[in-house]
Amino acid sequence: MCKVRITVVKIANHEDLSAKYEIPQDDPCPMSEGMIFTVDDFSLKPHEICESAWQTLTPFMMTLGCGGERIYGDWMKNPKSAMISCNDGFRPVSFLLEAVE
Repeated sequence: MCKVRITVVKIANHEDLSAKYEIPQDDPCPMSEGMIFTVDDFSLKPHEICESAWQTLTPFMMTLGCGGERIYGDWMKNPKSAMISCNDGFRPVSFLLEAVE
């Protein structure tokens, strides 16, 4: 099984949605752009990644880690990668997943 590198590429912040719908959070997300994690055991979640994001990322990491390519056809320049976002509607985080040798 290959390792998978997870890079935090972008964090959006929809302040208008937060103001309208969200109960204010003290520390909603510990991610910062540029963070990099390398995973080779998909049962060991890096503590900085929330459980919800981990559940979203895991199927794609497992596919790439087991040799899968072109998960959604030809949309990625690197066939052994995927751009996946967490499901936080207020501050979605975009992660680049890449299979590494």
